[in-house]
Amino acid sequence: MPRFLALTLSPLLILTACSRPTQPATPAPAPQPQTKPTPPTPIAEKKAELGNPNTWDPSWDADIEKSVPPELLCAQAARAVRSFCPRFAQLSDTDKRAFWAYTFQAIAGAEAGLDATSSVHHTDAAVNKVDPETHHLSRQAGLLQLKYEDAQRYNCPFDYAADRALPEHDPNRTILQPQRNLACGLNIMQNQIITKGRPLVTSTSYWATLHPGTAGYRVFAKQMANVPSDCRPVPRTHSSTHRAAGR
Repeated sequence: MPRFLALTLSPLLILTACSRPTQPATPAPAPQPQTKPTPPTPIAEKKAELGNPNTWDPSWDADIEKSVPPELLCAQAARAVRSFCPRFAQLSDTDKRAFWAYTFQAIAGAEAGLDATSSVHHTDAAVNKVDPETHHLSRQAGLLQLKYEDAQRYNCPFDYAADRALPEHDPNRTILQPQRNLACGLNIMQNQIITKGRPLVTSTSYWATLHPGTAGYRVFAKQMANVPSDCRPVPRTHSSTHRAAGR
């Protein structure tokens, strides 16, 4: 190659090499929230004693803890759950997530006896209505006793078109799959506490078991007996009581 031509091409080759589009770096996956085991509810303890397989799976705690939206870790949530977790605002995010995992276990205990494949048609006027998704009278299904219409109301991952050919209690139904059912519950709880600004226990809750003064609420309250110890007030020591008395 003539020397002049080589000198002319060299800058062009360098320019071409430098101007090649670079592939964007693959973003690093978001870190998963830390999880921790939660205590069993009284009904889970009783089922364990009896060898009943329809009980709470500890892996569901992790599913909930990884999916709790940030809004349910904030000051507004602390006010909403104060009666069951007075120290919520002082907890780490990991402990707050564990509280929510335990709370949903308690709701599932009160609503469905921890039976993930429960599917019931209630005749109470408040719920005995046609489900616009199924065009049949509503059934309450899964751990949290949810409905297919919640797919539209709360952006829940249920697919009635895929489920309609399956038996009512088939665990392959999307509404009965624990991870989907619990994810829907988190959406509903966020709507209640953050969007509507209501407390955990309120007469307007989606779940009748969270309506104060009802038989269902009394069942729920009993299930909250084993709430994580970090939630409870720090016991006052004798010395601190003595100092307070001496003021």
